[in-house]
Amino acid sequence: MIIAANLKTNLTRKETKKYINEVDAYITSCNSSQEVLVFPAMSSLDTYKSSVVVGAQNAYPTDNGAFTGEIGLTHLNEFDIKTILIGHSERRHILGETQEELVKKFNYFKELGFKIVYCVGEPLEKREAGKDVMMEYISTQYEGIDTQYENLIIAYEPVWAIGTGLTPTLDDIKDIHKELKDKSSAPLLYGGSVKVANAKEVLSIENVDGVLVGSAALCAEDFCKMIEFAEELS
Repeated sequence: MIIAANLKTNLTRKETKKYINEVDAYITSCNSSQEVLVFPAMSSLDTYKSSVVVGAQNAYPTDNGAFTGEIGLTHLNEFDIKTILIGHSERRHILGETQEELVKKFNYFKELGFKIVYCVGEPLEKREAGKDVMMEYISTQYEGIDTQYENLIIAYEPVWAIGTGLTPTLDDIKDIHKELKDKSSAPLLYGGSVKVANAKEVLSIENVDGVLVGSAALCAEDFCKMIEFAEELS
């Protein structure tokens, strides 16, 4: 399974190093076979000698240039980073990234062979409008994306569940993961208020190939517990 932590705008460089070292020590001590990804804040990117795969939460589709506030391929190469998160709902809905921009970013990093964790999901009003409307909305987020890309991981995150403590029912997660598996054979993660209390149940659901965890992953001990659950289920 794939267990991923999106640290968002949290943890300093020093705190992130401690976090990754703790997670790496746990993986090593129990000889875990799970694929573990961590996406630190931009200022905490570094070269980590670890079994943990460190990825970027975002980057501009360029080598370098006049793009104030962004980082490019040159910066990722400095730390040998080959994994990136694209399409997270916070970048879509708060920072206004369009599908056209995401496709450009996706294609740029695809050509470079990056592992891409591509996020899709719906806001509450789309879910409440019924399954057909919800699926039509999610389908638009697949437009222009190579769903057969060999280094693709898809993360389904219901927008209304992120950071709210609310989660779809287990049956809801099972149903939508079945639908999304028909769109791509890529590994499919669930994200949206995943925490220690529900992670094992979520990981047990058919077609759930792992989880993408936000605030509940900020505690290394809790994140390691989720890795343990995945190991038990493998």
